[in-house]
Amino acid sequence: MAEEIKDVLEDMTPEGPAEGESALAKAMEESVSKQEVTTTPGWYVAHTYSGYEDKVRKNLEMTIKNRHLDDQILEVRVPMSDVVEVKNGVRKTTQKKMFPGYVLVNMVMNDDTWYVVRNTRGVTGFVGPGSKPVPLTEAEMRPLGIMPARKDGAPVSIDFEEGSTIIVVAGAWKDTVGIAQRIDMGKQTVTINVEMFGRETPVEIGFSEVRRMN
Repeated sequence: MAEEIKDVLEDMTPEGPAEGESALAKAMEESVSKQEVTTTPGWYVAHTYSGYEDKVRKNLEMTIKNRHLDDQILEVRVPMSDVVEVKNGVRKTTQKKMFPGYVLVNMVMNDDTWYVVRNTRGVTGFVGPGSKPVPLTEAEMRPLGIMPARKDGAPVSIDFEEGSTIIVVAGAWKDTVGIAQRIDMGKQTVTINVEMFGRETPVEIGFSEVRRMN
């Protein structure tokens, strides 16, 4: 499934600035059209220079805090995945970037937010036709563990709470039973502990993939 998302992103990847060309100058030539301005948040993909993903995330989070944009740019993610490596006969689980060169941003798209993201050092453009920002679809979001927001803006209703016993009914952890350790209403995920390589590891699972056990 991750490969499918990777193919989608690669197909939509904007061309980065030519060597020696100022990214800021290129950004100033672009604009957000009325068709792209939104009033509700969506998940957009920003393309970055290789190795700049974490720097972009940290710089964006700092800018959001300094400019008080937390109600317009809600979250910045660098998707990670667990990779098992065997060295000298020892199995070790490490985290690696799922999509090197990309940062996911949950944001309301307007001139201000577009400018902030587009002019963050290391960002070469938004993913979309002609570098025009296009939000991820629900089908593209789910494999990344991102639950789409309700279109009517109403709060999500769940029938469990922290401490509840729940069972996973879909996805990679289907049929796993665990205790809800933490609930994140913003990301619409619940964290449970699962056994991996002989030890318990916390994982986030979308609300739609779990059910409370009676």
